[in-house]
Amino acid sequence: MSEAARSQKFRQAAFVYLHVGLLYLAAVWVMAGEGLIPGERGPVGLWMAMGVAVLAVVVWGLWSWQNVWFARVVWALHALRLPALIGGAFFPGGEGTDAGTQIPSSFYLVALGVVLVNLWMLARAGWDL
Repeated sequence: MSEAARSQKFRQAAFVYLHVGLLYLAAVWVMAGEGLIPGERGPVGLWMAMGVAVLAVVVWGLWSWQNVWFARVVWALHALRLPALIGGAFFPGGEGTDAGTQIPSSFYLVALGVVLVNLWMLARAGWDL
């Protein structure tokens, strides 16, 4: 594979991850406004700041560093979201979900689709050499 094609895959993975991160930040913002984030989990502002920091590091790492092991680790960590999303999408109110929340299963289903696209782009950068 040419260096230009390899670089393009990392840039695409970074761009998709940026959009996934922005979607997650927006979801936290809206969910906090709706009172769906329990206060015992800490201040929402702190979680938003940590989310922005993680987002910045991952996007910078994918865009600038272009290291296959970095992409693979991000892929593996991002894949850890799948069980909760599958549970919320297909088994609402089951084990691992908070039955007291008003989050529709369609929210989890859409997030599952977004995460799968992101995993695909990360896999292209990390394994399609």
